[in-house]
Amino acid sequence: MTIKAVIFDIGNVLIEWQPERYYDAKVGEDRRRAMFAQLDLHGMNDIIDRGGDFKQTIYDWADKTPEWAEEIRLWHDDWLEMAKPAIPRSVRLLRALRAQGTPVHALTNFGIGTWAIATPAYDFLNEFDHTFVSGHMGVIKPEARIYEMVEEQLNLPGEALIFADDRLDNIKAAEARGWHTHHFTGADGWARRLVDEGLLTEEQAV
Repeated sequence: MTIKAVIFDIGNVLIEWQPERYYDAKVGEDRRRAMFAQLDLHGMNDIIDRGGDFKQTIYDWADKTPEWAEEIRLWHDDWLEMAKPAIPRSVRLLRALRAQGTPVHALTNFGIGTWAIATPAYDFLNEFDHTFVSGHMGVIKPEARIYEMVEEQLNLPGEALIFADDRLDNIKAAEARGWHTHHFTGADGWARRLVDEGLLTEEQAV
């Protein structure tokens, strides 16, 4: 079946998302390693991505572990510094696809509160035909239901979609539903895949 829509993940596809790198700069690598070894901060973030209150979730975790409270609260208080920078070539690919009329959507694990912060900061997040944001949907990747909800909303089968994501577990879940997928490890590889699929020309994919 012909690919009829392109779907972008956001974290590490359009915007770099490296909390460990952020904390290395803030508190030093040794302290960051100790904190992440003791605390499942990515699990905390999953609660937010499922729709949990952004500030309350983080501050509750901070209150439960006072030895790390200041560092944990930075996940909320300095979030925009953690979620940066944009990946310029990926943004250009998004815009090149849309300029020629290809439907382009986002499917992302993102909280309600964090999405409200990100969308004014990154204008391209407002340019998708549809945005599928886990916090608003109440389900996260790689759970099968989130992919099913995308298919239902778009009224397209998996075979008509191509999806780029940096996490292999998310890719495998999409493949299980028949989606075309691309494991994103850099914008150059994603550009090549879009050209190979006939979705962009070499000139459009610069």
